Amino acid sequence: MAGDLPRSLLSVAVARATLEPVSAKNFTSPLQRIIVSLYPILGASGKFAQSPPCDAAFGEVLAFDHLSQERLVSLLTTFVAYPSQQSELQESDPAVRSFIRDCAAPLLEEMGARFSYDQMGNLVLDAGPKGTGRSILFVGYAMTHPGAAMSDPFTPKVIETARGQAVRGRGVAEQKTALAALFGALGAALAEGRLEGQLIFALTTAGETGRHDAVASVMQMLADKPACAVVCIGTDNRVAIGNKGRVDFDIFVHGKASHSSAPWNGVNAINGAQHVLQQIEALDLDVADHPAFGPATLTPTAIDSSPKATHTVPDTVRMTFDRRLLPGESPEAAYEAIRGRVSVDSPWSLSFRRGPVMFPNELALDGPLFKKLHTAFSRAGQRELASFHCNFALDAGYFSRNGIEAVMLGPGEVDQFHSNEEQVLVADLVHMANVYYQLIRCSVGPS
Repeated sequence: MAGDLPRSLLSVAVARATLEPVSAKNFTSPLQRIIVSLYPILGASGKFAQSPPCDAAFGEVLAFDHLSQERLVSLLTTFVAYPSQQSELQESDPAVRSFIRDCAAPLLEEMGARFSYDQMGNLVLDAGPKGTGRSILFVGYAMTHPGAAMSDPFTPKVIETARGQAVRGRGVAEQKTALAALFGALGAALAEGRLEGQLIFALTTAGETGRHDAVASVMQMLADKPACAVVCIGTDNRVAIGNKGRVDFDIFVHGKASHSSAPWNGVNAINGAQHVLQQIEALDLDVADHPAFGPATLTPTAIDSSPKATHTVPDTVRMTFDRRLLPGESPEAAYEAIRGRVSVDSPWSLSFRRGPVMFPNELALDGPLFKKLHTAFSRAGQRELASFHCNFALDAGYFSRNGIEAVMLGPGEVDQFHSNEEQVLVADLVHMANVYYQLIRCSVGPS
């Protein structure tokens, strides 16, 4: 068994054995107890005379323990069992905020982490020295898709699949497995105690809102911009080096209400909406195709008429549109271009209202963050880094708009998002925890 342990761990055992008496009962994790039980054997062997300083080496033991499969699965099942689903209250939902304060925060306290909260209830952890020119920000998300039609969505289960062991539960493919992997990496880095730069972690009240409000609030708490940011969300352990942005907007068609028995006394807003939809369908967005994403898109996503009354010609129709933005596009310019080209003739009239925005992102592949990611994947012993361009948007674009390199990266497959059998492979959880940990080390660890 001793031959299967990393050399540094064996050295720890020898170092501790020569300095002070130890007992397995003083250690809580299985790994720590195993190492302690090996002290007499290792000390008698005399094979590991060259041992590192005790505290640094023992920190490696603790770091290794935080990245164990047992620990990581325990974290994930704890997170899934604490519902934090989206509601009409969005970021202010008490269950979402309680997940941060009452479920996640105590686990960080066990790691010895120091953190604070902003006005939106986001948790911000800040560790390591400032002003070194080295920093990295990891962003996690508390809010999940509602349980919806999924049976027992908040009763996590470890299941067997054709591809290996998996965990089933709401949010495992999207937010919560990435969060568990990150907690493992944070615990390992803090236990090792060798930070030479600023390690920042934000657990936000967002995750399903489709806007940057939460992360913008976090950034107001930081005295200095981080050098780079990792948005921890399910990407199938591939690096999302680019994503589309989005601007939502409503078009209101105004007419005149009347009783439907005499429709000539009114102006039916539904008929006016038909004219608008025909214009939208034929509209040339006048944007060059992107090599990875293809064309920009404009999609109607909702339609509603009012007043809500029987036998009534509606005087208002509201249509909601989703304009996907390609890297380099401005949401303001995209919205104004559409607003200036859509119209209706009398007797109808139009009004417009811009909604939430998410910015597009595209990472420079010759930049420092992508190089660090390559190093992290290699040191974690994982398959060669795989990258892709992602159609959905989260907060990476907010960072790039503010001059901060950013990617989306985490365990969980996109086609599992919001599904009724949402699950994630345990192997993917363990792999990504190690990648996150190595990314911390090569970003703000010993140089």
